[in-house]
Amino acid sequence: MAQFGFENDIHNVLRLDMPITNAPMARWQRKASTSNSLSPNKSVNRSISLSKTPSKTPGKTQNTPSKAGGDRFIPTRNNKQMDVASFLISKENEPLEETAAFSAPNQKAWSVTLNGYNIEEAKILHLGGKPLNAPEGYQNNLKVLYSQVPTPVSTKKSRYISSVPGRILDAPDIRNDFYLNLMDWGRQNLLAVGLANHVYLWDAGAGDIILLKKMEDENDHICSVSWSKDGNFLAIGTSDCKVELWDVQYQKRLRSMDGHTGRVGCLSWNDHVLSSGSRSGIIHQHDVRVAEHHIFSFGGHTQEVCGLTWSPDGKYLASGGNDNMVYIWPMTTGSGYHAIHALSEHQGAVKALAWCPWQPSILASGGGTSDRHIRIWNANSGSCISSLDTCSQISSLVFAPNYKELVSGHGFAHDKVIIWKYPSLTKVAELEGHEDRVLNLALSPDASTVASVAADETIRLWESFEKDPVKKPKPTSSIIQQHIR
Repeated sequence: MAQFGFENDIHNVLRLDMPITNAPMARWQRKASTSNSLSPNKSVNRSISLSKTPSKTPGKTQNTPSKAGGDRFIPTRNNKQMDVASFLISKENEPLEETAAFSAPNQKAWSVTLNGYNIEEAKILHLGGKPLNAPEGYQNNLKVLYSQVPTPVSTKKSRYISSVPGRILDAPDIRNDFYLNLMDWGRQNLLAVGLANHVYLWDAGAGDIILLKKMEDENDHICSVSWSKDGNFLAIGTSDCKVELWDVQYQKRLRSMDGHTGRVGCLSWNDHVLSSGSRSGIIHQHDVRVAEHHIFSFGGHTQEVCGLTWSPDGKYLASGGNDNMVYIWPMTTGSGYHAIHALSEHQGAVKALAWCPWQPSILASGGGTSDRHIRIWNANSGSCISSLDTCSQISSLVFAPNYKELVSGHGFAHDKVIIWKYPSLTKVAELEGHEDRVLNLALSPDASTVASVAADETIRLWESFEKDPVKKPKPTSSIIQQHIR
């Protein structure tokens, strides 16, 4: 019975249309009761008092009505009553359990049909776990949320790239010629530079400077320099159509190779094979081990060959020329061989060429003033993977493997060095300081420093790629161990 009584009280509390029982008397009831209770004596006294001057302003009550004698009713409810009311209201709006159980399977089926998955189990933001890795070779052009292979720069909390070069060297009388390749950094930590008709070597470890070669004719000049893979031999291309081979340890010229009809502006090594490109548009292949050094030639360019580089695996030779063409040649021997790809997307001279060290089939090329684009190619298919307008002449390109970045040297109109993240080609840093166009870039043997030589007759060393201390070097076996099978 107590339960029914409690429910009746709750319903009575919620029903506001019932008569009010415990409220103060209304004004008309009070007036009626007052008038009925007046006696004759009191009326006489009232008439006498009216003849006197009133002590207070007429029409105003003497005292504020008390709570018991007020003219309004403001109901008061405790927290318990409000909680019960809220529960009853919410319970009325809830669907029946049978209906909810019946609609849940249907809702799940509709979600799977429309969305491909159950939307109740989907997560809008997934903050735990690792994202999926993109397929190998995938290029994220649309910036989809795939995680690339972790790089040292992503594992570090911060990376400081100094905007000031670590060292500045003088390069007097360097030729301001876009088509020449006058600087290279060898494996023995020697930097070779061609200045006018001289070739100098700078020992980056000891700081010593060595004069290696001087042209006999003062009217001739150095056009290109290139180190062999082991860093013991230096190839020099000259304006008198010759290619010379020097032993750096003994500072002695080993041989001079003829065959070109124009100046030799670019050189590249592939083990014992030395490739040389000239103003005539011909590319010669030299086997430096034999007396008859000339093996075969590639003839595809119609103007001067100003860029030449072998892929890291030695399968392809890339060449760029003043005819705005990029050719990819196979590693073959014999005569009458043709390029496997002829790339004609550039609108300016192509001198800047660089192969990706960790993806040997990826080639980067940069165009001159009329083009200003960096293009990334797949050497296997010959397709252009991506391109970027740098708004400036591109004179040199170098891949930095420590942070998987691409470094570009620029001429008109920026005259600076820019670091790009690969493969997104987003700008990482700009290295400013040169007062004239950058002619060449060279990477140090440990890939921690890039050297830039410019027409302002300076060489600036940018220490922007400090090696990641977390990454352990791979163990290398000695030559003796390699011969023991």
